[in-house]
Amino acid sequence: MHWFEYKNGKLWAEEVPLEEIARQVDTPFYCYSYRTLKRHYQVFEGAFHKVSRLVCFSVKSNSSLAVLKVFLNEGSGMDVVSGGELYRALKAGAEPKKIVFSGVGKTPREMGDALAAGILLFNVESEQELRTLSSVAGRAGLKAPVALRVNPDIDPNTHPYISTGLKKNKFGIRIEESLQMYRLARTLGHLEPLGVHCHIGSQIVDAKPFVDALARIRDLVTRLREDSFAIRYLDLGGGLGITYDEEKPPQPDEYASALVAEAGDLDCTFILEPGRVLVGNAGVLVSRVQYVKTGPAKTFVIMDAGMNDCIRPSLYGAYQAIWPVKQGDAGQGVPVDIVGPICESGDFLAKDRLLPTLEPGDLLAVMSTGAYGFTMSSNYNSRPRAAEVLVKDDRFWVVRKREQYEDLIRGEIIPDFLGVP
Repeated sequence: MHWFEYKNGKLWAEEVPLEEIARQVDTPFYCYSYRTLKRHYQVFEGAFHKVSRLVCFSVKSNSSLAVLKVFLNEGSGMDVVSGGELYRALKAGAEPKKIVFSGVGKTPREMGDALAAGILLFNVESEQELRTLSSVAGRAGLKAPVALRVNPDIDPNTHPYISTGLKKNKFGIRIEESLQMYRLARTLGHLEPLGVHCHIGSQIVDAKPFVDALARIRDLVTRLREDSFAIRYLDLGGGLGITYDEEKPPQPDEYASALVAEAGDLDCTFILEPGRVLVGNAGVLVSRVQYVKTGPAKTFVIMDAGMNDCIRPSLYGAYQAIWPVKQGDAGQGVPVDIVGPICESGDFLAKDRLLPTLEPGDLLAVMSTGAYGFTMSSNYNSRPRAAEVLVKDDRFWVVRKREQYEDLIRGEIIPDFLGVP
């Protein structure tokens, strides 16, 4: 559930009308509900109460310091995939021993920073990465705690761009080669294999792929222990989907029950890396209608937010619900394309969507944009990125200021030989 609802014909975030935020902050802006973030975390974490567990929020889904702090206050760890995300997590107050570092392309510098911070676990994705990490740890006089990301070759039945657990994907080590890789890690001298990691994809709306992957991982853990590896952590990644349109993903308690039952008596600490399921429906993108353009084949509603602000519809053909901030009369209107100001035909937020009749100045809320909304936004067409707002009860805070034109050229120079502008 979430706390975005209509009251007296207007859309509110908790106890604040979105149109009031738009009046004070301008548009476009992302708005997050504190109440929803907190509730989603508590429900997810509580679903695993029967086992030893550590929930590590997936920072890539929403890296706002304020959002991270909401989860940290609830006891969350952090799943990071870059040095920048590590920096953000630490700045927000994350405990290093609750941080796991995933991702296929960690640099030696990033590895060194994570080692110096004292993180819980590196999720290693290849033999070369394993050797590099051992070298970095050796130069620092440390041992790096590692889990190998195992690719179980399970089809998660999601969009191919966010499927990560098949042989053809770039992620992880083939499960058939994993025992050999663990043995290599033991010989390198500066690594401490402590866990097994598996992440098969994102926006998965069926528990079966997770269970099938875990069945293969469980057998691997048994073999590793027989080979004298002290496996303490079972990192099951994230990927649990949410409802954007008509999807019916399992509830966290169903998901947890299925995984705990499959794990049996493995006696590992579960590490979970939820992202979208915690933040997706806790955020909206509010945008203002600039123009309505009626052509011979289409009616276009042109917004002040576009694909640079919310790229999922353009990139994946993904569905995002569109709610008018002020309700119109039911049954009015015609199918319209909700498009942005970007100079690309692929710049759209929704196509053939039936909405009440809209006029310039009206506000629309792009729903379910708390995950992979702002974090995937860009300055394409030299557009400043949107503001981010956090609502709690009847108050709101601008937790990231809207970028200004000066921010677009920060760090740039024109060499002297080109002359003074």
